[in-house]
Amino acid sequence: MNNEKIALIVTGGTFDKEYNELSGELFFRDTHVGEMLALGRSKLELAVTVLMMKDSLLMDEDDRKKIGRSCSEISENKIVITHGTDTMTDTAAYLAGLKIKKTIVITGAMIPYKFGSSDGLFNLGSALAFAQTLPHGVYVAMNGRFFNWDAVRKNRSTGFFEKK
Repeated sequence: MNNEKIALIVTGGTFDKEYNELSGELFFRDTHVGEMLALGRSKLELAVTVLMMKDSLLMDEDDRKKIGRSCSEISENKIVITHGTDTMTDTAAYLAGLKIKKTIVITGAMIPYKFGSSDGLFNLGSALAFAQTLPHGVYVAMNGRFFNWDAVRKNRSTGFFEKK
């Protein structure tokens, strides 16, 4: 049985957005990852780091460098990153270029967790399972599937990730 600690790096994205009922805007307050793990009854040994709370459309190269440094510097060899879906493939490509000898799985949600009908809980659980079983490399985990970093795209007309 694999009991290796997994690093869980939070970067924001739809996972952690909340809805302001007065303005109708989505915003960030705190991560929901702890609540999601408790709801999923996770018994994994995790090292959770909130690196940033950012919409992935606003991420730039400095943000990706920060994510890359975090992946390189942490001691864990298995990493799950929560990320916005719009640019997660860009971050995956950046991380793959760093050639970090770890298993890195990036996941996100199409619907905010706080909406109650989010795919985030399922995607997080899947990503944690994939991180435990996949060899070193960079992957995207969405919709119950994993994809190599260079063989995935977000289909904006269906809202699903698919092999490219």
